[in-house]
Amino acid sequence: MSSQVAIVTGASKGIGFAIAKAFVDRGMKAVLSARSDAELRRAQQQLGGDANALAVRADVSVPADAERLVAEAVRRFGGLDVLVNNAGIGRFVNVADMSVDEWHRVIETNLSGPFFCSRAAIPEMRRRGGGWIINITSLAGKNAFAGAAAYCASKSGLNAFSEALMQEVRHDNIRVSYVMPGSVATGFGGGTGGERWKLAPEDVARVVIDLIGHDARSLPSRVELRPSRPPRKG
Repeated sequence: MSSQVAIVTGASKGIGFAIAKAFVDRGMKAVLSARSDAELRRAQQQLGGDANALAVRADVSVPADAERLVAEAVRRFGGLDVLVNNAGIGRFVNVADMSVDEWHRVIETNLSGPFFCSRAAIPEMRRRGGGWIINITSLAGKNAFAGAAAYCASKSGLNAFSEALMQEVRHDNIRVSYVMPGSVATGFGGGTGGERWKLAPEDVARVVIDLIGHDARSLPSRVELRPSRPPRKG
């Protein structure tokens, strides 16, 4: 694992930062991507600076940005072994009140972004002899709820995308998995980030580390991760 190069999108905070930190802690080279340059630089410094992490400002919903992100990883570190498609946004509003621009922004970031990044990464992984693509989706992708139509649709689509992509590239020694967390204490979706019953970002990072540590003969293609003791209903 220590010789591997990983890209993590949405890596400036929350789940993405926890995953990038887990990679760096194990000696991997991490390429951090996000839309905010200031937050990216701060995350890079927290991970030890240029020696361990490369910060590349990119909007994954823009195909050219996704291609540049992969190219920068290869230019700096010589190849690419792991892609974690984590970048995501949520707009939690009823369909009747959602603008067309809001719909497109959610779908293009959460679903088209992983397509653009995976499409750019696959040729580099093939040249490397294999790799991992791990998509961070959500339990909302199978448990839809009111006020989240765009978000749930994007995550459901990403689940299906992951299943199809897994079958397309498995014989290239590229393994594809998707991780479906439940509620995570990051402040995403309007939470405070301090709810003690929720998963921690590090819980998701641990799953990612466990995945890429699997022997090449095995492929855990889908992981559901949920809080063990959520609040009782009713």
